[in-house]
Amino acid sequence: MCCVYGDTGLGKTVAVEQALHLLPGRVPVRRAVAGVAPGLPQLRASLCEALGLPPGALPHRAGPASQALMRALAEPGVLFIDDVQRLTPPLLDYLRQLWDAPDCAAALVLCGAGSERALARASALRSRVLTWHQVGRLEPSRVPQTLTLFHPVWAEADPDDLVRADEQTARGNFRTWAKITSHVYAARERGPVRRVDRELIEQACARLGPYP
Repeated sequence: MCCVYGDTGLGKTVAVEQALHLLPGRVPVRRAVAGVAPGLPQLRASLCEALGLPPGALPHRAGPASQALMRALAEPGVLFIDDVQRLTPPLLDYLRQLWDAPDCAAALVLCGAGSERALARASALRSRVLTWHQVGRLEPSRVPQTLTLFHPVWAEADPDDLVRADEQTARGNFRTWAKITSHVYAARERGPVRRVDRELIEQACARLGPYP
């Protein structure tokens, strides 16, 4: 088990998904998102959908449904659950029971802003987490390289302009940079010959309003 945590908008989900793409193709990767204030039936349904279990094959009774999930988790692979902070301690303990099954061969990646605090309230599951990884804000020196890897629109931008925009607007928040990227890309689509210079970046930042 692995827990990836950090403040909102720092790029946790993107980072995990990119990391999972680096796994060999033979390793199945499944993704589930915790709903808002879910109950146990909703969590089970989300897990079944992520694991590719056909809805008609699952009985409505909790016991047989859990057995079906355990059989699916006996196959090697990775299950990535996002927004884990929405899960209550009883739901987290349900995950613990699934992964405590003797035949379980799947890895579990838990992610979310505040996920570490949620796991702190579910000590049985928390004690089984092998790796904890905190995602922090982008360091200014790494902004140019990270953005170039994120989207080709930044390939010819002046690194000093990117660092300046980060200091004034994004402040190391990856989600803010994703929005800036969207505005810059749209401007380039309207005028392909336009350079991604300081003026264009400042215009994109200005479109974010008072809450970038």
